[in-house]
Amino acid sequence: MREEIWKKKCMISPSLITLDMCNLESQAALVEKSGIRMLHIDILDGHFSPSMPLGLDTVKQLRKKTDLVFEAHVMVTDPQFYVDELIEAGAAQIVFHAETCDHIDGMLNYIHSKGVRAGVALKPATPLNVLDYVLDKCDAVLLMLINPGFAQVKGESKVPYAAAKIADLHRMIAQRNLDTRVILDGRISKEDIMTYGSTGEANIFVAGSTCIRKNDQTESLRELRELEDQINGGK
Repeated sequence: MREEIWKKKCMISPSLITLDMCNLESQAALVEKSGIRMLHIDILDGHFSPSMPLGLDTVKQLRKKTDLVFEAHVMVTDPQFYVDELIEAGAAQIVFHAETCDHIDGMLNYIHSKGVRAGVALKPATPLNVLDYVLDKCDAVLLMLINPGFAQVKGESKVPYAAAKIADLHRMIAQRNLDTRVILDGRISKEDIMTYGSTGEANIFVAGSTCIRKNDQTESLRELRELEDQINGGK
């Protein structure tokens, strides 16, 4: 049943750290109730990105409390330890940053050997050519559209070359006839989801504070689920 989720044209993945961090079990239940099936797990080490809001033990405990699919984004300087912990925690997909991994090919192989989907994340200014020899092994590629650690900075907006980079990656994947999923992360709006989800240029959208209203989470999640269904043709 879970494998079919990766075949959908559009999937909404609410960011865990956008939710109420003091009530994660009830927050996960709220996401589940909306019909959304995926949760985005950002793991930060306070070095690669200056914040460190979520501990690995918290992720492991939450895994026992919800049926949501966990897709993890490892934003750390030394990914191996965190990757191992996330595999143990039951993450279904793990993407790690090309900028911090000495052996990208080897890490993809390692994660796959554990029966977990694997992918590469790129900071906004990292060129796509780092994927030239590993794209065929990537179940997913995550494009950051804002700089890591700056989500809370007032005025920080998506980089102006975001659309061009998304289009270029879509072209690379299509030219190789791959089924690599594209994840967009950073100031994602409902307009972004409609634009890139409808064209198939992206498949998984990390939903944060731009489209989940803290004072009306239930309605925000309902709207996102309806948008997901609309793009997927009501399926």
